[in-house]
Amino acid sequence: MIRSIAIDGPAGAGKSTIAKKIAKQKGFIYVDTGAMYRAMGLYYMNKGVSPEDTEKIEGLINDIDVSISYENGEQVVSLNGENVNSKIRTPEVGSMASEVSTNGAVRKKMVSLQQQLAKTRSVVMDGRDIGTVVLPDAMVKIFLTASVDIRTKRRFDELKEKGIECDFEKLKKEIEDRDYRDIHRDNSPLKKADDAVEVDTSELNVDEVVKKILDIAESKGL
Repeated sequence: MIRSIAIDGPAGAGKSTIAKKIAKQKGFIYVDTGAMYRAMGLYYMNKGVSPEDTEKIEGLINDIDVSISYENGEQVVSLNGENVNSKIRTPEVGSMASEVSTNGAVRKKMVSLQQQLAKTRSVVMDGRDIGTVVLPDAMVKIFLTASVDIRTKRRFDELKEKGIECDFEKLKKEIEDRDYRDIHRDNSPLKKADDAVEVDTSELNVDEVVKKILDIAESKGL
């Protein structure tokens, strides 16, 4: 039986870290939809396309192939056949991904790719519209959240660990701007699904969040 867990929430709430651990515990495949959008954002950045240039964004969309595979147990995000794992985690790519993801044609293509993945394997999928749009029939829906300061610190520490220099206040402003775009966009805005369970991760460590979600999954028979 193919089953699915949907995890939504704003940038820096811990979705990817938590979803990976849940997938490993359940023996499911982890699908990082944010990474898929980031790969698309990277493509447009490399082409010098403005996020406001709707005509060019939609004109190039069929030239983009984004796929997810696993090598030695690690997720590999490929953009037109190239492994872009090391290129998609910068704030600039994240902002570009957030902006182009408001385009209806972009979201339609990404949602189709994500739904196809979920039809073939049991998945834990994280993003911003998984429980509401991509996997509305998911057995378990979680909405992760945390304060803006906590989310900024997590992203700041993550970038520093990778050797990427950044300014805390600038990063905080980028996250706040991204939150606003994600919540107010016309196409698939970020919001908690009616049947999702909200989990605030501000005062919880990773293991505590994982246990809480696994308990929720068990209570729903998964």
